[in-house]
Amino acid sequence: MPVLAAATLFGACGRAERSSSRDSPTASIARGHALLTATRDSLPQHVGNNLRCTSCHLNDGRTPNALPWLGVTARYPQYRSRNDAMSTIEDRINDCFERSMNGTAVSKDARDMRDMVAYMASLSTDVPADGRVAGQAAPALPSLTPDTIRGAQLFASTCATCHGDHGQGTPVAPALWGAQSYNIGAGMARLRTAASFIRHNMPFGSATLSDQQAFDVAAYIDSRPRPDFPGKEHDWPRGDAPPDVPYPTIAGHTTAASRTSR
Repeated sequence: MPVLAAATLFGACGRAERSSSRDSPTASIARGHALLTATRDSLPQHVGNNLRCTSCHLNDGRTPNALPWLGVTARYPQYRSRNDAMSTIEDRINDCFERSMNGTAVSKDARDMRDMVAYMASLSTDVPADGRVAGQAAPALPSLTPDTIRGAQLFASTCATCHGDHGQGTPVAPALWGAQSYNIGAGMARLRTAASFIRHNMPFGSATLSDQQAFDVAAYIDSRPRPDFPGKEHDWPRGDAPPDVPYPTIAGHTTAASRTSR
């Protein structure tokens, strides 16, 4: 439901904006859901492609092994090695805006941000206190050598129907490369993340690919052109970038021994 629809539902005049019902937890959760499911329409000033949050967080963030939001608000703040700092849930959301949606950050104090967090928190009422749930991340797959030629063939036969012959996206599925897709700094630009997501969720509704097929098609997709992410070279400043990061960093890759000796 776009935010415009939410505004109509809850009242769009100034007096309604200030009313207690407009600012109630229920209204905040509903509006957060609208923002996350119709992100480009709702927050065009912050989204630089045709993706929405639920392009990756499937079924409104409820599906295990599809990057669900279940329990996520309880798991933050947490340390993230990519920026070598403690990150809040608001930081994590803005990572997605800047990288996955190739856009700009939302103010942490903005109502839009509060409402998105409220929706995520609403999914976590029945999870353990530490927020850990089954399927909370992309499950690790065996390390396999991908073949982009096989991946291209598989994409044409299995993926193009929904995502378009040239990965440009269609009304039923998002763009996988090109100007309207995620940029190179996004998690999906990493082979292992993309392969796991594909293996457990694609084709949508059936997930019939093998581990090897998932690696092949992920490697093909991530070999295609996509927007850059300025500043990516500063990621993983301690030199502990995962091996599938598709760009060089200033710190590079260092061994555990060399990090200890600093």
